[in-house]
Amino acid sequence: MYKKKSIKDMDVSGKRVFVRVDFNVPLNSKGQVTNDNKITQTLPTINYLLEQNAKIILCSHLGRPDGKVVAEYSLKPVAERLRKILKRPILMSADVIGTETHKLVKGMQPGDIVLMENVRFEAGEEENDPVFARKLSSIADIYCSDAFGTVHRAHASTAGIAKYLPSCAGLLISRELEILGSLLTTPKRPFVVVLGGAKVKDKIGMISNLINMADVILLGGAMAYTFVKAKGFAVGKSMIEPDKIELARLLLEKADNAGVKILLPVDNVVAQEFSFAADSRIVRTGAIAPSEMGLDIGPKTAELYAKQIQKAKTVLWNGPMGVFEFQKFASGTNSIAFSMAKCKGVTVVAGGDSSAAISNNKLDNEITHISTGGGATLQLLEGDKLPGIDVLADNI
Repeated sequence: MYKKKSIKDMDVSGKRVFVRVDFNVPLNSKGQVTNDNKITQTLPTINYLLEQNAKIILCSHLGRPDGKVVAEYSLKPVAERLRKILKRPILMSADVIGTETHKLVKGMQPGDIVLMENVRFEAGEEENDPVFARKLSSIADIYCSDAFGTVHRAHASTAGIAKYLPSCAGLLISRELEILGSLLTTPKRPFVVVLGGAKVKDKIGMISNLINMADVILLGGAMAYTFVKAKGFAVGKSMIEPDKIELARLLLEKADNAGVKILLPVDNVVAQEFSFAADSRIVRTGAIAPSEMGLDIGPKTAELYAKQIQKAKTVLWNGPMGVFEFQKFASGTNSIAFSMAKCKGVTVVAGGDSSAAISNNKLDNEITHISTGGGATLQLLEGDKLPGIDVLADNI
């Protein structure tokens, strides 16, 4: 598992530290930040650098401007929010790595913070163009990666720049690697994994890899119906992936041979149409009518899964148990959220919908770790390499 140098392993006093952060935050129609979680998650690294009298250069993307300057994706609203949070000046550059950025950086004093404009305004960013990466490196002494949600992408500011500067992980990434890495190497047992979401194909690698590590895997969401179908049960009009039925059967067989329990829903909340207002009923697994579709796990399943979670010493949850965006079919997901909060063991939540369920129920402080990575977390738990982590200096 990854063991990378932390920013605390570097001498940063008086140095220009280029920090790749993830300020890809939601904005409203007025261009105002509506959720600053991604900003506040970087504060431990920023505050540490301030304490060490470093010169801080922040770099982030926002949206998908496709290598062009798009006014609605400017980081100016982010700079304003960061000023209010830190209660100190933020020098906002009007360009990425042009004349103004060079001018601002040249005049920096220890404790100053410069926020570059959206790095994806430059085509060389997503192309991981080495010329652009070298330009980014030219304004700094040290590279610090603290945007875990981007490390699965080999872009200029997430991977290319590290070839030209001493590199390390920020405190956010260091914690992600420590917590997620422990799941793959030394989880306290029993280790229970809760997986949901829409598609089996999105979780194939994760399920296959975790079968080698978990004690129990609890499946929910639309993806569960492909496994239910693989066991020969009727699923009605529930969303399934016909081309993945055989794979689901093989995964069930692999788990059985490994002595790992994969539990499927025993009852389901079903409806005849995919609608927030659809009439619904609860039926046992295998009794879904041809005209019905499963849209959430049922109460017996929620109770069964809660018991498994309560017994666990480690729990990982990724993906909703039903159509979480419809309140009528959010009970299963919310039940998992409360079960996670009550668990006395190590609890890790990954994925947007799962994290949203925790936050919506105000349970953030009851969870050991809420991962900031989406694709990066899945890739790590699948056992795949992360290009934005591979390039960082090893902590030998």
